[in-house]
Amino acid sequence: MKKNSNDKVFRIAATGILCALALAFSFAEKMLLTAFPLPMGIKPGLSNIIVMFTCSTLGLVPALGLALGKAVFASLLSGASAGFISLCGGIFSVLTMYVTLRISKGRISYTGISVMSSVMHNTGQLTAASVIAGSPLFAGFYPVLLISGIIFGTVTGITLNVTMPYLKKLKIFNNHK
Repeated sequence: MKKNSNDKVFRIAATGILCALALAFSFAEKMLLTAFPLPMGIKPGLSNIIVMFTCSTLGLVPALGLALGKAVFASLLSGASAGFISLCGGIFSVLTMYVTLRISKGRISYTGISVMSSVMHNTGQLTAASVIAGSPLFAGFYPVLLISGIIFGTVTGITLNVTMPYLKKLKIFNNHK
């Protein structure tokens, strides 16, 4: 079925709204971490709930758009290095989400996909930090990021498992993938 111009307009508008929502979650998380700091590099990744929703409903390109938007936001708040690290983590994460969603065809829960994409997000960030530093200096931090990725990936995945049935009932996104 050929996509019409209304579908294209819907996808652009929906991506913009979802990007704004993901950025709001990122900002709220940054404020939360100011009050309750975690060790370097560890974050709950609340905005990844929105990214996975986008990936599962609108597809790869809009989800990558959200990762790019989050990276630009990180650059504005914390500098170019933070933006590069965010972008690398986002790309690793979104590609993992997309491939796993496509291959699993519903056999892997959002929690499982979220854990995998969270771990890959941390892997991408660690890779970017190593590139910036010019050495694998940060590799020793990987076990901590792996554990935090599993924990927070589980939390965000459970959140999406709980909310997705309600969002699917809205049927807003079902015909726009």
